[in-house]
Amino acid sequence: MNYKMMGRFIGQILLVQCIFMVPALVMSLCMKEESSVRSFLITIALLGILGLGLRRLGRSAKNRFYARDGLICVGVSWIIMSVLGCLPFYLSGAIPSYIDALFEMVSGFTTTGASVLEDVEALPYGILYWRSFSHWLGGMGVLVFLLAMPIAGEGGSGFTMHLLRAESSGPNVGKLVPRMKSTAQILYILYIVLTVLNVIFLLAGGMPVFDAVCTALGTAGTGGFGIKADSMAGYGPYIQNVCTVFMLLFGVNFSCYYLLLLRQVKSVLKDEELRLYLGIVAGSILLIVWNLRGFYDTLEETVRHAAFQVASIITTTGYATTDYDLWPGFSKGILLFLMIIGACAGSTSGGFKCGRALLIVKNMLRSVRQIIQPQKVQVVRLNGQRVDEKVLANANTFLAAYVVIFIASFLLVSLDGFSMMTNFSAVLACFNNIGPGFETVGPACNFGAFSVLSKLVLIMDMLAGRLEIFPILILFSRTAWRRK
Repeated sequence: MNYKMMGRFIGQILLVQCIFMVPALVMSLCMKEESSVRSFLITIALLGILGLGLRRLGRSAKNRFYARDGLICVGVSWIIMSVLGCLPFYLSGAIPSYIDALFEMVSGFTTTGASVLEDVEALPYGILYWRSFSHWLGGMGVLVFLLAMPIAGEGGSGFTMHLLRAESSGPNVGKLVPRMKSTAQILYILYIVLTVLNVIFLLAGGMPVFDAVCTALGTAGTGGFGIKADSMAGYGPYIQNVCTVFMLLFGVNFSCYYLLLLRQVKSVLKDEELRLYLGIVAGSILLIVWNLRGFYDTLEETVRHAAFQVASIITTTGYATTDYDLWPGFSKGILLFLMIIGACAGSTSGGFKCGRALLIVKNMLRSVRQIIQPQKVQVVRLNGQRVDEKVLANANTFLAAYVVIFIASFLLVSLDGFSMMTNFSAVLACFNNIGPGFETVGPACNFGAFSVLSKLVLIMDMLAGRLEIFPILILFSRTAWRRK
């Protein structure tokens, strides 16, 4: 275990977080929000001191970094970022309880969008901006951002690869280009360009600048923190349709956009995960529209709400234009399925991921074929390429860990005495980084009624879901912390 190297990198992460908090401070200064200014100044000073201190302690670190180190470094980094990042909420008095402030911050960084707040519109502008920006920062990942910076070259390609794999979503993470630093830069350039385009389209619809920026930050990170009490319901059809399109775009594997830039259109069209993702979206919209016939006044309104909620749920964004908890059971059942499946690997969305589900189904079918023809060698292929057995084993292990953690979390949260659907959807919404669930945690409600124990459980679920379980799970292993 290379503790000095890990400390140096965590110090760099805290300094990046410190820098990203400055715009929120400036906004608070401009709006003359004294309590917010004070809380941001204290937090920025603390982040700066700790960041510089850790960098200094790790200045003599050896450039040896292994997969175990990468997993632990990512897990610890996200916890520290959340523990310190929530201080402006707490110190300003916007969220009086530290546990509630931590819940809100973890929900932001993990792009979950589950909130404990009843009146979000009462928050100061600086706090609202930091709350929304946490989605954008957590969507692609602060470590990926750091890898795109010049300092990323300090640990070598193995160093960067272990960190990128630990923080990125999906069953397998590879390079877009030979150098990992260049891969991280490409990812963030695409991320920034799509975010700016989103802001432009929202502004074109007459949305106020502050609203457009915060909404785009939540859409890009597929997070879903709204700055209005009714989420997106109060905006017009154009704004809602723009959000629908961009939510779906951010649910696509960013590798597809890179291939489009290289004019490899055929490769994108043949991508099995993308086709499955778009097929699920189209099929879900059609089925919900059919089930909701007569529920809304016009067909246009029905299609708009159905498309928005399908896009919001499958990409785990969590925005809402209507209270879908009032929909018929069949439509809610479809949304429940979408909560589990999620969007594409390599996107900013959460969930199980279409790519991982595709691998598990293909592996299951292979097992059936092997029973029928035991002498024949069976392989699993994705996009025409043979899938490595380690990737398949990892997908199966992920499924097993997913089920065990979900059941344990569900039982612990059930101690609060809420209905089974409330507890089930609350764990599902947090573990898959979706945001709202059903009944007590539906789109018109929040998570504030849960006990401290349940909130801590859901906080760990959000972190485990965003980091694909293993970077959090390995923190509880004594073997992982040994030096050799």
